[in-house]
Amino acid sequence: MHFQLTEDQRALRDGTRELLAGRFGRDRLRAAVGDPGLDRALWRELGAAGFFALRLPEEAGGVGLGLPEAVLVHEEAGRALLPGPLVACQLLAGAVDGVASGEKIVALCEGERAPALWEHPADCDELILVEGGAGGSAHGAGDESGDETGGETGDEAGGARGRTGGAYRSAPDRVACAPFASVDPLTPLAQVTDLPRTEPLTLDAPRLRREATLLTAAQQLGSAARTVEMAVRHAREREQFGAPVGSFQAVKHLCAQMLVRAEMARSAVYAASVTESVLDVTAAKLLADEAAVANARDCLQVHGGMGFTWEADVHLHLKRAWLRAARWEVAHEAEELLAAGLIA
Repeated sequence: MHFQLTEDQRALRDGTRELLAGRFGRDRLRAAVGDPGLDRALWRELGAAGFFALRLPEEAGGVGLGLPEAVLVHEEAGRALLPGPLVACQLLAGAVDGVASGEKIVALCEGERAPALWEHPADCDELILVEGGAGGSAHGAGDESGDETGGETGDEAGGARGRTGGAYRSAPDRVACAPFASVDPLTPLAQVTDLPRTEPLTLDAPRLRREATLLTAAQQLGSAARTVEMAVRHAREREQFGAPVGSFQAVKHLCAQMLVRAEMARSAVYAASVTESVLDVTAAKLLADEAAVANARDCLQVHGGMGFTWEADVHLHLKRAWLRAARWEVAHEAEELLAAGLIA
């Protein structure tokens, strides 16, 4: 099978990149570091462009595309370091009014993870707490019903609740939270200490978790690919001893390793968007997290002393990669699930 992008998919990717370059270029990125509040006008523009309604059917006002296309636009968002609960808004566009158009901003909180974190609490109009539906059968293929657990989770009650809608919506003023220091200056965080479970929201929790994991992996892939470009450009332009530093073998090896990581992650993420298998999505997240973090570290190394400065953008990619690696499938969870799949 050949996983080549179609002409329409390439046009979608290029159009998204052009939109983000025009509306969230480097000047806006650096300004957001000092003021990380979300730009409502940009959010509405993303809604008008179909970013959030990408997978809604056309009769419901959406674009009618699939998960592979959602992966492409999130890859571009990760490449641009676009802040905000993008994954949550796309996944909840059909469940919460106003999200598809960008008029409303919602965030997802994993209720079973400690600490339970809330991204951009000052900017969100609603918070959706997701409980149950975690894990899944190692052999689950992630069908349309989302019942990849097959009733075989460690917590049957939690799994059943997830399949029937283990989610609760709440207005921000009803959520008890505490300040939480974020490693990423572009992503303010709060720790949720209590959320009233009075307004249930019917969601397919296993499917939502699986797709949130994959779209987060797509953002990590975009960052990993971007840091390859940054390292190669610097290696070509920076000279030492009368030659570009990219001509030195050690730097060549660093850049080559970065490219290999990014392309391995790309293959895994793109394939998982087609199969939607639990194991494929888990492997994609694991590889994308590794590529994003390791590539940002190596990009910093290629930049040398300049890479450690606040003025360089390398540290922003590294900090975002650390943050995303701690969301949804984290490394030790992914490794355990993949190991279980190998010995099952």
